[in-house]
Amino acid sequence: MRRSIDDDVVPSPPVDDPVPEACWSVGISDDYEDAEPRVQVVVEERGAAGEGLVLHLDADRARRLRLALASALDELGEDPGR
Repeated sequence: MRRSIDDDVVPSPPVDDPVPEACWSVGISDDYEDAEPRVQVVVEERGAAGEGLVLHLDADRARRLRLALASALDELGEDPGR
C-alpha cells in the first residue's frame, strides 16, 4: 500500500545568499519487510526528484514530529492547528 497525503514547494526565504527551493511530501507505505505501515516524509531540492531524503517514521516518531511542528508554530505565535 502506498498513499500520498500532501506535498508542497517551499519558496526560498529572502536572504542575500539564495538557497534553492525545496519540495516536501508526506505519504504512508507498508512496503517494508515487516509489512508495518509507516509515515514517509520526503524532502528534496526542487527539480531533483529522487535525490532527496526520505524519513520512514513509525507512529511514535510521526507524533513526535507533529508535536515539534506544533510547538514551533506556537513559538511563532501561530495557531498550531488540530
